[in-house]
Amino acid sequence: MALFMKFFNSSSTSLMLRFILSLVLSFRAKAVVKLPPNITIPAVIAFGDSIVDPGNNNKVKTLVKCDFPPYGKDFEGGIPTGRFCNGKIPSDLLVEELGIKELLPAYLDPNLKPSDLVTGVCFASGASGYDPLTPKIASVISMSEQLDMFKEYIGKLKHIVGEDRTKFILANSFFLVVAGSDDIANTYFIARVRQLQYDIPAYTDLMLHSASNFVKELYGLGARRIGVLSAPPIGCVPSQRTLAGGFQRECAEEYNYAAKLFNSKLSRELDALKHNLPNSRIVYIDVYNPLMDIIVNYQRHGYKVVDRGCCGTGKLEVAVLCNPLGATCPDASQYVFWDSYHPTEGVYRQLIVQVLQKYLTRFY
Repeated sequence: MALFMKFFNSSSTSLMLRFILSLVLSFRAKAVVKLPPNITIPAVIAFGDSIVDPGNNNKVKTLVKCDFPPYGKDFEGGIPTGRFCNGKIPSDLLVEELGIKELLPAYLDPNLKPSDLVTGVCFASGASGYDPLTPKIASVISMSEQLDMFKEYIGKLKHIVGEDRTKFILANSFFLVVAGSDDIANTYFIARVRQLQYDIPAYTDLMLHSASNFVKELYGLGARRIGVLSAPPIGCVPSQRTLAGGFQRECAEEYNYAAKLFNSKLSRELDALKHNLPNSRIVYIDVYNPLMDIIVNYQRHGYKVVDRGCCGTGKLEVAVLCNPLGATCPDASQYVFWDSYHPTEGVYRQLIVQVLQKYLTRFY
């Protein structure tokens, strides 16, 4: 550094260097949401599927894994952690924006520390869903098993901080539930195992019943601030375009119809639960429309590719099919999707900022 400064010894150059350094530091600064006075969010606790799984599936005997390159290509150090993304996932970005910590760790992470438990963990498992059959097909952790792990977590938390503080953490933390896309895409349309029993309206009723019970059980365990994400426009992800979008690989409209029908039912049900469960702040969070806006107007949002993922051909590769043997695009920030199923970190960042701006005040 001394040699560097001797070389650039003019005062004007020194001023320019300081200016550039200040710009770099300003761009690296984290955006943190400002909470209302006297409001604290001690932890974030998440449940669901691959959208928020930070590596729980690493410890599960399943093919639905991603603890290998090129996953994690743009993560800190380029390390594949089990996140189904090129970088951070929504649960990470949520704790970052709320100023709680940098990452939301997997509950099954063997390196988990007591301090990690106090500020929140994630129980989600890639390919899980509201339909009990969905996790069975993929051999992953069901939503009911995630609740069992949460009960275990509560016991550990009491041991660390005591019962009173545990109650405070549960009552004031942000609970995030993300599921439904695997039910619709995998269980209903691809595997077709439910189509003999249910038409789309009846199947979305099944999903709704399970989602409602899950939220009620969370409430019974002490959760009060619960955000439940809508199903996304699952028919527009690259893999579903390939499988059901015809020769032109258009969005699979029947998939999107199922997602929108489920979402309309979920929104009404959560509104009813909010009014029937005392002191609850249960919020339906629409991600269908914001993500669809990015997909339809991808160029306006700064992306160049929308119908393929960054990994491999981008048309079918996901989990074990997205691996070091295939090519990876040089710049994932130009893509809406990282693999054939999951958005890139850049898209997740856009969505999380919109979600916090629109919904955060509804939890208080």
